[in-house]
Amino acid sequence: MTLITRRTFLRGAGASMLSTGGLGAYAIGIEPQLMLNVTSYAPQIANWPADLLLRIAVIADIHACEPWMSAARVRDICLTVNELQPDVIVILGDFSGGHTLVSGPVMPDAWGEALSVLHAPLGVHAILGNHDWWHGPLPNMRSDDANGVRNALKAARITVLENDAIRLHKDGKPFWLLGLADQIAVRIRRGHFQGLDDLEGTMSRVTDDAPAILLAHEPFVFSRVPERIALTLCGHTHGGQVQIPFMASPAARRVRADWVYGHIIDSDRHMIVSAGLGNSIFPVRFMRPPEIVDIKLGSLALA
Repeated sequence: MTLITRRTFLRGAGASMLSTGGLGAYAIGIEPQLMLNVTSYAPQIANWPADLLLRIAVIADIHACEPWMSAARVRDICLTVNELQPDVIVILGDFSGGHTLVSGPVMPDAWGEALSVLHAPLGVHAILGNHDWWHGPLPNMRSDDANGVRNALKAARITVLENDAIRLHKDGKPFWLLGLADQIAVRIRRGHFQGLDDLEGTMSRVTDDAPAILLAHEPFVFSRVPERIALTLCGHTHGGQVQIPFMASPAARRVRADWVYGHIIDSDRHMIVSAGLGNSIFPVRFMRPPEIVDIKLGSLALA
């Protein structure tokens, strides 16, 4: 038996408290507010033409609120996105704040003005997320069925895709960009939701065999995405938001464990899930910093 003196116990307890306090300060004050990764992917996709060179910048889950994701910070992130010189920029929903541990809301006109600095030759395109539908700028504010979000995006000259598709061209070569409406937009009761997504109807808007990219806020839909779609881009999970070994993150509920983050390949289908920028449930991130996703397709992926 090993005996522990009172002094040794107090010293160990104090060190543990300092360590825990330090981790908490990091997870609340440093990683979610001060860090920003640019995560690059160059997927080799069989049904994407090698001579269609496309660079995509992805922003997801902004969750604008003070002090965690201010309009000024959104603008700074957008300027970093522009420095990547993407051909096209996509935003994967959840513009509204995701929790109430805030000093105040960031209203849609403020974050919309910040997003207006985004620039890409093939435009900036967005879909909506569940928080944009569930409530106003913060969870304790009344929902307007995402109209405030739509108006802010329109004012920022950002195209909103809801069960819609747009045909774009890069160097004279066409491709399709599809945007799905949110899959859990309407809360029926606790834990039960109705989606507004229409994958079949969205696919019907594709009228030729040019390659296609699908934007979907939640990755739930991936099991139903046909091989006709070259790449599916999703957010929602925040990459788990908090990465603690052997513990599931509350930010990744209702999502398959292997669909929470990164580049997922299922047969010949590809999906990339972003860790996003903001926070939901709690203003905490640990081992999953906010990120911009930088994707290169075609022979750019081999460069």
